[in-house]
Amino acid sequence: MNTRTEELYLEAEADIRSSNFHEAFRKYEEILYEEPDYAPAHNSLGWIYKTQFENFQKAEVHFKAAIASDPLYPHPYFHMASILVELERFEELREFLDRCLGIRTLDKSWVYFRYGMVAELRGQFSEAMDWYRKALLQTMNNDKVRDYQTDIERCQTKMNIGRQNKPWLSFRRK
Repeated sequence: MNTRTEELYLEAEADIRSSNFHEAFRKYEEILYEEPDYAPAHNSLGWIYKTQFENFQKAEVHFKAAIASDPLYPHPYFHMASILVELERFEELREFLDRCLGIRTLDKSWVYFRYGMVAELRGQFSEAMDWYRKALLQTMNNDKVRDYQTDIERCQTKMNIGRQNKPWLSFRRK
């Protein structure tokens, strides 16, 4: 990596903040032409594909390339997990999260929260609450503590509603 690459990357990130996606896209491609394994550019290009074009396939290619290029760079893991959630690829997400637990640069409370999301989306509220509790115990961020407490309360409410309305409650995803 050279200074020009870093400068170009910072310019592209400024373009993103200014909603100048076309210029940012061009700069990320220029970076990858010069340095094909530059993880931050792959991650940001994947983000553009996901958020601006809703092209999950190309986004996924870039997130995976970022992870392969720099396994300790945390950002593509977050985006890859969001793709797997949005596409309801829950089994694949669980396997991905299992791998994420071994990445020392990733916040483990984030990983446990995602496990909780999967369980909650499947209607497994008790399991989801266990994961949210584990996430809560792993964080040092007071805002996250409050968020995880809210997640636990939401699941408790859903469990209570489920107990009261069992006949029509058959939405669980497998």
